[in-house]
Amino acid sequence: MTLKQSVADLGLKTMSRVHRTIVHASGGRVGQSAFGMPTVELLTVGRKSGHARSTMLTVPVVNGERIVLVASKGGDDRHPDWYQNLVAQPDVEITMAGQRRLMRARPATPEEKVELWPQVEKSYKGYAHYRRRTERDIPLVICEPR
Repeated sequence: MTLKQSVADLGLKTMSRVHRTIVHASGGRVGQSAFGMPTVELLTVGRKSGHARSTMLTVPVVNGERIVLVASKGGDDRHPDWYQNLVAQPDVEITMAGQRRLMRARPATPEEKVELWPQVEKSYKGYAHYRRRTERDIPLVICEPR
């Protein structure tokens, strides 16, 4: 990992911690949306540590109880840690609008991605920029109640 990647990772983790602190401290009255999208706290199990790992994410697509997450990492060439964790252990917990839900997460199929990407980019134009910025195929993650 390069110094630039380490600094970027630290920045993303710090933003997530600050966001989570604001949501928790305000009792959910502040921070429930960002960039016009709802936000969630995603709890995964660390693939190496086995410990609970929390990150704040935006949700560009909500379809009933199914939510879609984007493993963009801001267009980085590496997958985010939270994505690698849920691939290793797909049972996750998501808190959205103050409600905790046990969910099963899975990468979208190629067919699902073709259908979902236009919706994702309509929710937030920055996702199109992230896709152009990396050669990595950015995964979309579908979370459904278990």
